[in-house]
Amino acid sequence: MDWNHYRFRSLWPLPAPPATVYEALERPEDYPRWWRQVREVTRLDDTTGVIRIRSVLPYDMTFTAREVRRDPGTGLLEIAVSGDIEGWARWTVTPRGTGSLARYDQVVSVTKPLLRRFAVPGRPVFRANHALMMRSGRRGLLRHLRTV
Repeated sequence: MDWNHYRFRSLWPLPAPPATVYEALERPEDYPRWWRQVREVTRLDDTTGVIRIRSVLPYDMTFTAREVRRDPGTGLLEIAVSGDIEGWARWTVTPRGTGSLARYDQVVSVTKPLLRRFAVPGRPVFRANHALMMRSGRRGLLRHLRTV
């Protein structure tokens, strides 16, 4: 097993229509306004940006995100990431009842030396840290959607 390789999935049931959720998720430069762990997003061009995140643990992760696929018709947003993590992440927004379901999938390998050094003993803590970040992101998006 590669202790630096992670697969994550988060499901966010949301009361807003899929198009509204998709519009919020396709604007990563706005994430710091509603997702407190996304500390900074710097656009490099129309499809690429540098993102800095920090959850509960005392370290930042910085990576470049490059758009791979954007398909509003299927609710799909996918990026390739490189930097402190390498891999990909994908949002899929679909109808669910009167609202929507935002599904987040991520497959990455950690390259940040500090985290690699603590890969085995830290793995459960790193996974919990990610889960807390995603839970906070959902709450922030819920608040944000009430204002749009």
